[in-house]
Amino acid sequence: MFTRSCAVGLVALTLVVIVVNAPARLLGYILPDQGVVLSGYSGGLWRGGASRCLVNVPGGYLHLGAVEWSLRPLSLLLLSPSLSITSGWGQQQISGQVTVHGSQEISLADFDANISAGILQQFLPIALAGDLYARVEHLTIRGGESQRAEGRLVWQRGAWKSPQGVQALGSYAIDFVQQEQTPLVGEVITLEGPVKAEGSVQLQGRIYDVDVAVGSEDSMDAQLQRALSLLARPVDNGYHLVLQGEI
Repeated sequence: MFTRSCAVGLVALTLVVIVVNAPARLLGYILPDQGVVLSGYSGGLWRGGASRCLVNVPGGYLHLGAVEWSLRPLSLLLLSPSLSITSGWGQQQISGQVTVHGSQEISLADFDANISAGILQQFLPIALAGDLYARVEHLTIRGGESQRAEGRLVWQRGAWKSPQGVQALGSYAIDFVQQEQTPLVGEVITLEGPVKAEGSVQLQGRIYDVDVAVGSEDSMDAQLQRALSLLARPVDNGYHLVLQGEI
């Protein structure tokens, strides 16, 4: 007798066969609208790649370069496609697990990213250099807003591109965490370098708050002080950076 379990098994087998043989370009119909742009497809939906990938982030699109993925076929049965991805564009490298929940929610897990600190120029009126390294244990974004998160963001070999040349600042980290229905909260710490920074950052919905003290044991370069004065208020031992806004 043809039981319900047999029917479910047949549907699952059929789905796996379809996924294995489906072309890679079908991934474009799975990903959130206007969130990810792919072109130059190769391979299949299950295991494939694209020569160009753009991800919509606050301030514009982030270029990931070439990307490869492997899809867990059975995740489609739960209507939550789950992919392991890797991408590379020069020294920029990204890898991790991505799960799509409908058209409004996406989750990251075991995610590592190395990108240029130049992306910070989308948010700050000064030119910065160095490398950003992110280790994301988990991150859930729903409707464009962070809902749950844990990880660390490191600015390595941070520097300021002054009119007189590149000036080293140091290396800094933000350890962040967020539970459901609470703001994302991060602690800013200095790992090394002549310019010290400590304080906190907070993100609630699309509203961010930054409260960081910036100082140095030695006298700061005059050009650096002028640059900081564009963003921060002078205090006795340095500068107090307070930023509020919406992303």
